[in-house]
Amino acid sequence: MQHELPFSQACENNQAAIFEVLKTALVHSRRLLEIGSGTGQHSVYLAPRLPQLIWQTSDLAENHAGIRAWHAAHGAANLRAPLEFDLASSPWPGDATEAAFDAVFTSNTCHIVAWPLVQRMFELTGTHLPEGGVFAIYGPFNYGGRFTSDSNRAFDAWLRQRDPASGLRDFEQILALAEKHGLQLVQDQAMPANNRTLVFHKTQLR
Repeated sequence: MQHELPFSQACENNQAAIFEVLKTALVHSRRLLEIGSGTGQHSVYLAPRLPQLIWQTSDLAENHAGIRAWHAAHGAANLRAPLEFDLASSPWPGDATEAAFDAVFTSNTCHIVAWPLVQRMFELTGTHLPEGGVFAIYGPFNYGGRFTSDSNRAFDAWLRQRDPASGLRDFEQILALAEKHGLQLVQDQAMPANNRTLVFHKTQLR
C-alpha cells in the first residue's frame, strides 16, 4: 500500500526534470547502476521511461526493504532489485557474468556522504565505466565557492549541523575530481529548486 512506502517529496518533485536530461544523456546506454537508490522512487519512475536499458538499483542494506516495496508496487521489466553497495567498503557491484555497466546515475549523494566517499565514487566510476560511458549526477552545488541561493545556504547549514562531514560540494572540486578519473563534463543543466544535473563521459586517460 502507498502509505507503507518510504517517501521523499524531493524525489517526487524532481524526477520529471531529471528524466528530461537523462532521456537524451542515456540514449545509447544499456546497463545502468544507480548509486544510492534511497527510497527507490527514482528507479520506479525513471526505469520504465528508459526501456532501452537495465536499471540496477543499489544502496546500503538497511534501505533495501523500502526499495523493494516500491518495486513491488510499481515494477518494471527492466528494473533490478537492489545490490548491497557501501561506498566506504564495497567493491564495484555486479555479477561478473553480466555485461559491464555503461552508465551510472546518482541523486543527492555528493552532499550527504563524506568527501572521501565522493572521491571513491568517482574513482570507482572512472575505473569501471567503458570509454564513452555516462556518469550523471543530480544535486545542489556551489559555484566559485558561493551558494547559488539562500535556500542552498540554509540547507548546507542544516546538513553540517546533522553531520559535519556532509555539505554542499564546490562544482570546481567535482570537476577536478572527474577529470582526474577520466570523466569529462559534457552537460551542466540547471534544475528546479537550485539543483543541477551534471553529465560526464568517460574518456581515455592520457
